[in-house]
Amino acid sequence: MKWTGLNALREQYLAFFESKGHLRLPSFSLAPQGDPSLLLINSGMAPMKKFFTGEVTPPHQRVTTCQKCIRTPDIENVGITARHGTYFEMLGNFSFGDYFKREATAWAWEFFTQVIALDPARIHITVFEEDDEAWDIWTKQVGIPEDHMLRTGRKDNFWEHGKGPCGPCSELHYDRGEQYGCGSPDCKPGCDCDRFMEVWNLVFTQFDSDGEGHYAELAKKNIDTGMGLERLACVVQEVDNLFEVDTVQNIMKHISEVAGVPYHRDPKTDISLRVITDHIRSTTMMVGDGVLPSNEGRGYVLRRLLRRAARHGRLLGVDHPFLSDVAVTVIRENLSAYPQLGEKQDFIVKVIANEEENFSRTIDSGLQLLSSMIAETNGPVLSGADAFRLSDTYGFPIDLTKEILAEAAKTVDEDAFRALVKEQRERSRKARLDSGIGGWDSAGALDTSGLPATTFVGYDRNECEATVLAIFVDGESVDTLETGTEASVVLDRTPFYAESGGQCGDTGNLNGVFAVRPVTKTNGGVYLHSGSLAEGALPVGARVNAEISAARPQIQANHTAAHLLQAALRQVLGAHVEQAGQSVTPGSVRFDFTHFAALSAEELCTVENIVNKAIQAAVPVVTEILPIEEAKARGAMALFGEKYGDTVRMVSVPGVSAELCGGTHAANTGGLGMFFIQSESSVASGVRRIEAVTAGGAHQAFRQKTAALERAAQLLKANSAADLEPRALAVMAQLKSAEQALAAAREKLSRFAVQELLQRARAIGGVCFVCGVLESAAALRQACDIAKASGETVAALFGAKTDQGALQFAAACAPGAVKAGAHAGNLIKAVAQAAGGSGGGKPDSAMAGGKDPAKLADALAAGEAALRAQLNM
Repeated sequence: MKWTGLNALREQYLAFFESKGHLRLPSFSLAPQGDPSLLLINSGMAPMKKFFTGEVTPPHQRVTTCQKCIRTPDIENVGITARHGTYFEMLGNFSFGDYFKREATAWAWEFFTQVIALDPARIHITVFEEDDEAWDIWTKQVGIPEDHMLRTGRKDNFWEHGKGPCGPCSELHYDRGEQYGCGSPDCKPGCDCDRFMEVWNLVFTQFDSDGEGHYAELAKKNIDTGMGLERLACVVQEVDNLFEVDTVQNIMKHISEVAGVPYHRDPKTDISLRVITDHIRSTTMMVGDGVLPSNEGRGYVLRRLLRRAARHGRLLGVDHPFLSDVAVTVIRENLSAYPQLGEKQDFIVKVIANEEENFSRTIDSGLQLLSSMIAETNGPVLSGADAFRLSDTYGFPIDLTKEILAEAAKTVDEDAFRALVKEQRERSRKARLDSGIGGWDSAGALDTSGLPATTFVGYDRNECEATVLAIFVDGESVDTLETGTEASVVLDRTPFYAESGGQCGDTGNLNGVFAVRPVTKTNGGVYLHSGSLAEGALPVGARVNAEISAARPQIQANHTAAHLLQAALRQVLGAHVEQAGQSVTPGSVRFDFTHFAALSAEELCTVENIVNKAIQAAVPVVTEILPIEEAKARGAMALFGEKYGDTVRMVSVPGVSAELCGGTHAANTGGLGMFFIQSESSVASGVRRIEAVTAGGAHQAFRQKTAALERAAQLLKANSAADLEPRALAVMAQLKSAEQALAAAREKLSRFAVQELLQRARAIGGVCFVCGVLESAAALRQACDIAKASGETVAALFGAKTDQGALQFAAACAPGAVKAGAHAGNLIKAVAQAAGGSGGGKPDSAMAGGKDPAKLADALAAGEAALRAQLNM
């Protein structure tokens, strides 16, 4: 066996199966396409599920891939052991109704023993206990001795996920030697020790399960194999675990250099090094596939991984953002297999840097909240609910919560915390299952499996003659549609564009009597014309005239505007701008894009001008069908994370924009008339949204804006809209002057009020206690400062009613009062509780709110009682 790098092993595997007639496909995006049952791709076969079910025709009967995968169920164990990781690559060879067990086993053995030259004597095979066919192939055809074969049960060697395709599997294990073993004479494949490493799993998909324990033989049997690339590298490179594989080690070395902490020096710091190494691999790949940080779904997984990595950076003593720098090393180590990482490097680095900087602010908020929780907790244990709130709302790691609690001689109710986490996961899982989502399920979809894909002729036609192939009423196929009935009609050809790529589906009619709502399509490309029949009957087989509505030109104009907008945004803001979503309708275009700050008025104006300049130039919009590599070479933009075939449709505005796009567009930019941005806002962290209109919609929006400016000019008594800005500045200056005068008056009144209250101050245990009600809640903090400055031993407590009818309190203790035992935070806590509120703070200053205005006097009395208790009076 020759030492081989991870990147070379990947290539050896894919090239080997290409030599066996397989089509090499690039890794699918980590963000599943059209599969809501998964947050992230977690296996090699997951993105090809519909190839196995027959919903989608595979591009070839034999396929091989190296698939990027993310699994997070054991995230808490990542780093604690060297076994666990969230990111890995899965090598796989797949057969869709072509070869089966004999070829799959023979090729697996050939690759192991001849291509990478593993020692045959160290390879052990497991098979399902009832799979005599696989046993015979391994022992009689491949020639594996029976002492290297093992039959196991359904739990270990039968692949099944709910109802649908399933079957027995056979695993190839590698004996790493007694030094990795447990010492037991019964040690064998499947043992919990590290001696026998499962490297490759061959799944023989030969049954169709009904989910009730019944299995029918599949007419066309499939092969689905999976081999962890990092595991294979561990074997070939003879290293202990994935963190010592060459490419992974290079990433860890960068982290060690930043932290000044070598690996294998201290078990505690080793954990942090492994956590950061694994998580930065995952997050770099996720962002590269278009996943962005958010508080839900796969975006939350990304955020959680980044925060955990950044937290462990702090544990290593790294006090500055560093993950984006390490991401560059991740990209370099994976560039040969995933060249798109290099294309997206600037964007990936920006997303990670932005999230890491935001993390610091999140941690600070969490620290403040935890301090309040500690102050309010009676007893040594913080509730699981509080810990969950810190984790769920503020992204506060439980290990950090425990560490800070220990410093305050407190612990946390971890069982309650874990129960709440589990409860949240179960709710999410139930929501997915309740919506009909299962491993192989397509519940809720019409059965169009026997229908051919609809031919779309609508790029250059608004109507066409077509044949009705099928009619569905209430999910069931019918032969004839009656008057007044709602249905979905399938045609052999159609001019209607089906909703996809953010563009809405066309509306229109069939024969002038079936009103078509926005058209949709299935994964198999069958177009569904849904609507109702106004009169007559419509049978299957009928010839109809399919005609789209007059809304199409405006949809086309808005879609072309979206392309021009993206080009303008990249020109003004930079190449990191990518489409993150869009909605193109007859009324407007909504465009979501990656960017990390609100656009200034000047930037928005520049973007709008660039688009309008392209419109005024009246440039023809060109559509071409060409090889994807040629399109990319000509600068065509591709949608982040989208999967494209070898041949693509490129829509370009020469000299301005070029994108891969299947939508409908204006024939000439001049047809857009005018482009007008209505709003710019935030959608999520790192994602902005622009809403805009074109043509008649733009003129209408412009008129509305002009009218609004004229009305504003009248209200501010400006001569005209042109004089609005100087008039507004003058009014603001007057307002500021009035506010300053009011503040000065309030300060003067506060001083008078506090001085009056100080004259009535009482001595309590050597502390000068001043207490009373103020006219304005805005004066509370200032009153406390005045009182605290009036004497070394002053303890002050003030209350006031807010404009909203609630209560607000402030307390302050001068240094001498604090030394005597007074604590403003605890004092204010007692006051707030008496008024039905909550609050706390530091020994020298604190604020709180109250809900019951009738309890104002009672609350101040409770504050005095609390002070007396503090001073042991």
